[in-house]
Amino acid sequence: MNLSGVLFFPVTPFDADGRLAEEVLAEHIRKGMEHGPGGVFVACGTGEFSALSEAEHARAVRVAAEVVGGRVPVFAGAGGPLGTALNQARAAREAGADGLLLMPPYLAQGPGHGFAAYVAAVAAELPVIVYQRGAVVLEPEAVVELAGIPGVIGLKDGVGDIDRMQRIVLAVREAYPDFLFFNGLPTAELTMPAYRGIGVELYSSAVFAFAPEIALAYLNGDERLLTGFYAPLVRLRGKVPGYPVALVKAGVRLRGLDVGAVRPPLVEPTDEHLAELEALIKTGLELAAS
Repeated sequence: MNLSGVLFFPVTPFDADGRLAEEVLAEHIRKGMEHGPGGVFVACGTGEFSALSEAEHARAVRVAAEVVGGRVPVFAGAGGPLGTALNQARAAREAGADGLLLMPPYLAQGPGHGFAAYVAAVAAELPVIVYQRGAVVLEPEAVVELAGIPGVIGLKDGVGDIDRMQRIVLAVREAYPDFLFFNGLPTAELTMPAYRGIGVELYSSAVFAFAPEIALAYLNGDERLLTGFYAPLVRLRGKVPGYPVALVKAGVRLRGLDVGAVRPPLVEPTDEHLAELEALIKTGLELAAS
């Protein structure tokens, strides 16, 4: 599957009553598509995957697939209990999604072959990118096993252990040279120089959701943005748990689209942090334009 360039992870808008705002989601994705992302990953981490009901998840995926209209691949988040993950996968397939970003199952943890069976069951519905994060931290041999499962096409790393990832990349590419690897750390642009050094070129860009001009300028080689925008954004992001999502949603609002608030247990940025984010966006846009 062809995934290249900046990958767009839209937020999930909610209205004043806390309901899914489908028309706003469609507008959000339309605006993002104007900047030419390489793929759209809807109802994933930035899209508050864990806060959506199965019905909301299905509607969000359908909106994304309709707006994108086959121009680039559309991936949907899936995960949690196996029954839930399968329902999400089937609904995503029916909605027109091209694949799934498979989040780790939670609470129940089994041995490696149990996780492989979980992945295989979901990958039977749609192509799967496995998300390594939280309790799922894989050894190279385990990723080679996953890569051999029909329908498993990639691994997204949210752990950040470069030594482990280098060993995974070397082991998997020896057997499966077309397998995809992604940097899935929050604000991935800051760590991309390290990931590129081990052969991982793809990454998820939360910044694209609210400032595609900045994300594209960085993709095109403007490394001034690492010091002037991304590093300060990471410092701000680290001040409160949940800010990797809440700040992105606030950034979309600051750029003029009312996507509503985050759902609990996430919290909204403070006024002080909003002002800091607004100043950072201004600086980033100025750098990107110069």
